[in-house]
Amino acid sequence: MADRSKITLYSGGHKGAESEFSKASEQWGIQEVVYSFEGHTTERTRGLHVLSPAELSKGDISMEIVSKLMGRTYTGPGKIRKVLQSIFHMVNNGIQVIAIGWIQPDKTVKGGTGWGVELAKLFNRPINVFDQDRNGWFSWKNGEWVSEPAVIKEKTFVGTGTRNLTEKGRKAIADLFKASFGPAQ
Repeated sequence: MADRSKITLYSGGHKGAESEFSKASEQWGIQEVVYSFEGHTTERTRGLHVLSPAELSKGDISMEIVSKLMGRTYTGPGKIRKVLQSIFHMVNNGIQVIAIGWIQPDKTVKGGTGWGVELAKLFNRPINVFDQDRNGWFSWKNGEWVSEPAVIKEKTFVGTGTRNLTEKGRKAIADLFKASFGPAQ
């Protein structure tokens, strides 16, 4: 990708992986949009877009459907619903979805990160997940996780993941940006 200034990262700017993606984007001269909502704190504010209640509602989905897809129970209209709604905006705008976390035996990704990955599957987006336990990158292909290196190939991408970022995860993000864009600016 030639012109880094025409590439955009979409994230939630949270502590951990999302903050690390944001820092790397700034270092590499990549634009960023950080989605949040009223009453929610982000670690990163560069490119901050606070979603209005009307914007949030565009990402609304039945918590029963989320629970079924994730194989976990999510209930109620609380903060988790708003987090899931903001994740919709990230995945809706970013073509490639790149996450840091843990792939579980049921093929979902652990935690709220998993919802972004499931949406990407539904939207038929390219998906890369760095599994911190396996210390490797995996791509979603034909309903399976396949071990292969990750490279940012799209002009818009989602950088998301766990708040519990390990040194392996941090290094994976830095290596991803180097492999995709060359040296930082």
